[in-house]
Amino acid sequence: MRIDFQTEPSRYRHWKLRVEGPVAELILDVDEAGGLFPGYELKLNSYDLGVDIELADAVQRLRFEHPEVGAVVLRSGKERVFCSGANIRMLAGASHDHKVNFCKFTNETRNAIEDAGASSGQRYLCAVNGTAAGGGYELALAAEHIVLTDDGASAVSLPEVPLLAVLPGTGGLTRVTDKRRVRRDLADAFCATEEGVRGQRAVAWRLVDEAVPNSRFEAVVRERAAALAAASDRPAAEGIALTPLARDFSEDAVTYSSLSVEIDRARRLATLTLKGPEAAAPESAEAAQAQGAGFWPLRLARELDDAVLHLRLNEAEIGVLVFRSAGDPARVAGYDGLLEADHWLLREVRGLWARVLKRIDMTARSLVALVEPGSCFAGTLAEVVFACDRAIMLAGRFEGDDRPPATLAPGPLNFGAYPMGNGLSRLATRFLGEPESLGRAEARAGEALEAETCEDLGLVTFVYDDLDWEDEIRIFLEERASFSPDALTGMEANLRCAGPETMETKIFGRLTAWQNWIFQRPNAVGEDGALRRYGSGRKPAFDPKRV
Repeated sequence: MRIDFQTEPSRYRHWKLRVEGPVAELILDVDEAGGLFPGYELKLNSYDLGVDIELADAVQRLRFEHPEVGAVVLRSGKERVFCSGANIRMLAGASHDHKVNFCKFTNETRNAIEDAGASSGQRYLCAVNGTAAGGGYELALAAEHIVLTDDGASAVSLPEVPLLAVLPGTGGLTRVTDKRRVRRDLADAFCATEEGVRGQRAVAWRLVDEAVPNSRFEAVVRERAAALAAASDRPAAEGIALTPLARDFSEDAVTYSSLSVEIDRARRLATLTLKGPEAAAPESAEAAQAQGAGFWPLRLARELDDAVLHLRLNEAEIGVLVFRSAGDPARVAGYDGLLEADHWLLREVRGLWARVLKRIDMTARSLVALVEPGSCFAGTLAEVVFACDRAIMLAGRFEGDDRPPATLAPGPLNFGAYPMGNGLSRLATRFLGEPESLGRAEARAGEALEAETCEDLGLVTFVYDDLDWEDEIRIFLEERASFSPDALTGMEANLRCAGPETMETKIFGRLTAWQNWIFQRPNAVGEDGALRRYGSGRKPAFDPKRV
């Protein structure tokens, strides 16, 4: 079964989106029979990947289609339960790679909720009326403000350790301590308590912002949402519709309008070719908005995001992603010049590129960029090169090829517009020990640089001429395929997360290492483990050895 990450509100089975002026509501009302796979029911507003695909789509649509919305209320459409978290039957029956990629995607979606407030002025409030357990509370944690019903029953909890022998996989531990500043000892007590914390104690422990009686709950939620919206800088503008992507899937390829993906199963690699714009950039932000979802940087970002998610979840044995590009770098630079403008839509396009590039950073595949004649790695597209584990560039031309030599053209947006999870640009992360090298590279921004200059500036890893090109690429790819995929995932995740530690790098570091390991331990997933025995009335049998 191919998991499809494209959807739209008329197809939602689990979420309802309502917009009234500057405030929107996202209402979680899960269809129990609407699981992505057979074998489980999504009871008590529990969720699987399909539920989160809809949420991710709604979060993105609110940014592009509703610039007038300054506040979004997350709430439940069911009585006495907000969300009981990830569906346990789904987790117990899912393959290991699906569980980890599911957790990764839900983390990225919650990061997008936080980014909407920080970068776009679209701030989230969570109205918890009922139980918010596990991933349900982790969803609430993504919001800027949490209002809890103080009715003696409604509670927030992270019960994964006592009930399931795993961790809150979508950032719960980190957000409790680093975002909400819950005391470590209280956090320990909270995470070891199955029933969670209610009412004013939840406020005192900083697990929620307010606990209000049922009689005042709706009024308080409305007041807080209105205040968040009033403080937003979102414009009273008309949005653009995120129309469906044009895609064609075949056995070994996916073709989009500005991107092609070719899969070589024998060598376990996929080649992604980014296609530059066919025409010059629009003359103004207003002209770009008139193009809607067809605006080239927006269209390519959405296509690249879809392709990366497809490869993650549907092509688990593909170990290497090779990035190529084709087009006119001058045209790409022209679009970058437009993207620098201060306009709500261009801000959103830059934000989408930032999130897509982070998605690439956190994809458990080896990443290599090949910069050749005919490439258009300039500005924003050059950021893909800087995201890769290796960047290899051809010096000169191929024999018989009359195209100009390959160039790489960093632009102003490469020096801060697209931060990594550590808060630094990819070039700043590359040059952590060489601040003067970052300055040298920035001084050449806007220039189309040939191979020897790129090598001297440290913008690429290796430079080869046409005599060595094919052999060196082949040797690299064969070597990568010979290594342990597990060891590569760990190595690449460590190296890509260089520099300052942030809440975001902690979340993904813990997911890559701790949760990846815990999800394979018999105490969690063995026949006598907690996930298998949950709800059976039988206690799990734990191996007591600490590792």
